[in-house]
Amino acid sequence: MPECQNCGSFVSRDYVRVFAPEGLNHARVCPQCEDIIREGAEVREARAKRVS
Repeated sequence: MPECQNCGSFVSRDYVRVFAPEGLNHARVCPQCEDIIREGAEVREARAKRVS
């Protein structure tokens, strides 16, 4: 099963297909990650914590 490389949370295959760079089978960061976010083709530290 695909998982987030940052936090280890489960992500769907569709999520990986849409958000992971071509050729990767796991997402680099997911919606559960509070400290890292996707920005274009890169991943960076969040400037602020996400509020649920």
